[in-house]
Amino acid sequence: MDGSAVRATALAAGVLLLLAGCSSGGSGGSGGSGGDGPDGPDGPDGPDRGGRSAVSAPLGQRPKGDVPYWVDPDSTAAREAVVHADRGDLDSARLLRKIAEQPAASWIGPDDPRAQAEAVTTSATAAGRDALLVLYNIPHRDCGQYSKGGAADGDAYRTWIDEVAQGIGARRATVILEPDAVLHLADGCTPEAFRAERYGLLGAAVERLGRQPGTSVYLDAGNPGWRTPDALFEPLRRAGLAQADGFAVNVSNFFPTAESVDFGKRLSARVGGKPFVVDTSRNGNGAYTSGDPGENWCNPPGRALGEAPTVRTGDPLVDAYLWIKRPGESDGECRGGPRAGEWWAEYAVGLARNGS
Repeated sequence: MDGSAVRATALAAGVLLLLAGCSSGGSGGSGGSGGDGPDGPDGPDGPDRGGRSAVSAPLGQRPKGDVPYWVDPDSTAAREAVVHADRGDLDSARLLRKIAEQPAASWIGPDDPRAQAEAVTTSATAAGRDALLVLYNIPHRDCGQYSKGGAADGDAYRTWIDEVAQGIGARRATVILEPDAVLHLADGCTPEAFRAERYGLLGAAVERLGRQPGTSVYLDAGNPGWRTPDALFEPLRRAGLAQADGFAVNVSNFFPTAESVDFGKRLSARVGGKPFVVDTSRNGNGAYTSGDPGENWCNPPGRALGEAPTVRTGDPLVDAYLWIKRPGESDGECRGGPRAGEWWAEYAVGLARNGS
């Protein structure tokens, strides 16, 4: 479930664009800002607000009271929406725009993590929003091998985490820490020889990131379809959950929100009432159950966008619904998909269409 590495150079340039006047206000909803520019309502593309001008309009930020996280105006979904509009495929462009309008997590890659984290958090701060980051680089990280990789060893991982923390600095950020890392301790996927080290690395990562004054840390805790709370609460404790701000459920998966919340509440009861966040990015049609159970998490057909990101969940234990997995990025080379983390326009359009 690897996320694509953040484009540090492009994001750094994006900071300058934001400061120069790109839309970043919180009062305009999730759509693009209006205005009187060449493609605005008074421009040459005129009243065709459902046409190319609407699809290509600058992206605004969601109202901060609904969700404080940054909408990346240069996300792949945003750029692809313009590409499709230029091709005359306005239907696909509008659907991709639905994805681009929502804040989605930035997955920090292995190379130059300090610059990546600094670029994302600086851009978010310039827009008056918080950054949402995913850290996915634990050694021996992926049993299924679709996202194989991770840091070379424990020392490399500790250095990587420290550089991420330095890149965040004092800016506000929420970090989702290491999808699957605790699950693979609970289900035996992580070899015995590496388990003690992994617990230590996760606990140290929680502690190091927690030193940053504006950073919140949520430790990944799986999903309703993999392991029960009874199998997870002790591994989470050993991984440093007590020092984290909470945990995350359904990351990169498809289980319905209500089912995920129920799972989270049962787990919370076993870990001292910790709050949690739910990944709703692709759970609009729930989990896929018709294929091989061992691969139903990987690019399943017929899935849909889920609830838009929000902190208004109506439940004191649920801190937020978030788009942690970036809709449109492949889970791996299964069902015709590209490599994990790479953009798959056809799948993205399908998610948006099915979620409409």
